[in-house]
Amino acid sequence: MAFTQDAKQAMMKKVQKKEKDTGSPEVQIAILTGRIQNLTEHFKTHVKDHTSRRGLLQMVGQRRKLLEYLRLKYKDRYQKVVLDLGIRK
Repeated sequence: MAFTQDAKQAMMKKVQKKEKDTGSPEVQIAILTGRIQNLTEHFKTHVKDHTSRRGLLQMVGQRRKLLEYLRLKYKDRYQKVVLDLGIRK
C-alpha cells in the first residue's frame, strides 16, 4: 500500500498554517511521518527488504533533525506538532 496523495493531504491538513503551506518544518515532519508509518507496515511483510530499510532510517534521521530544529527555535510549534501527529510518548 503506497502513501497516496489523499493520505499526504490529510497529514498536511493537521499541521498547515495556511492553505498553501507545503514547506514549513511542521508539514515536512507530517509528510515524513506518513511515509515512515507506511514503510513500517511494509516491513511487517517484507522482513528482508534491507534497501528500503536504509531509506527508512534516512527518513527517521531527517525527521529527527527537523524536530530538533523546532524544539530549539519554536517550543510551542514543536509541542503542537508532537501532539497532532502523536510522534513522542
